[in-house]
Amino acid sequence: MTTSLHRLGLTGSIGAGKSTVAALLRERGLTVLDADAEARLVTQEPEILAQIEAAFPNTVKDGVLDRAALAAAAFAYPERTKVLNAITHPRVRARMTALEAEATASGASWVVQDIPLLFESGQEKNFDAVLLVDAPLETRIQRVIERSGLTREEILARDARQMPAAEKRKKATITLENDGDLAGLARQVDEALARLGVSGQWSVEKESNS
Repeated sequence: MTTSLHRLGLTGSIGAGKSTVAALLRERGLTVLDADAEARLVTQEPEILAQIEAAFPNTVKDGVLDRAALAAAAFAYPERTKVLNAITHPRVRARMTALEAEATASGASWVVQDIPLLFESGQEKNFDAVLLVDAPLETRIQRVIERSGLTREEILARDARQMPAAEKRKKATITLENDGDLAGLARQVDEALARLGVSGQWSVEKESNS
């Protein structure tokens, strides 16, 4: 038996804490589909690898994608990024749709899609609501430096390729302020889910304990 599906989008700029919020949502029993994880799987498929190598020579070596080489070749100019997106995005969306169908068939009433460039790709219209995770720029830069080893200049360059946070805030249904501790962020997640009427195992447990 299937249920009516509601879609919740999750997005945020680099270093904002989107993965942390995704983990909190999973803890609350919600199905979270990770577009980045699906993209990594897509770029292991021979057909996709062949298309990438044709568009960006010397980025596939012995059947394995050289991600650093691809990043250097594809992300320096917007028009080249569009070429890569045209190769990978349709396949990623197909995988996300299939996983969404599986979740719905299993009885999920809400499914979260974790998409870094949700607003940039104009996908907000596909969701019942969108959660934006945000944090001050300097906080985001420091987080990324600590976890990745990227330089400040590299982080700023990546951030500049994304939609400005102020514009994302205007488009989002709810913005989560990730400038404090984890407990504070978790409270904001709970408040957002309650406001949106999002149901999951978390809400069932809360009702049974009330």
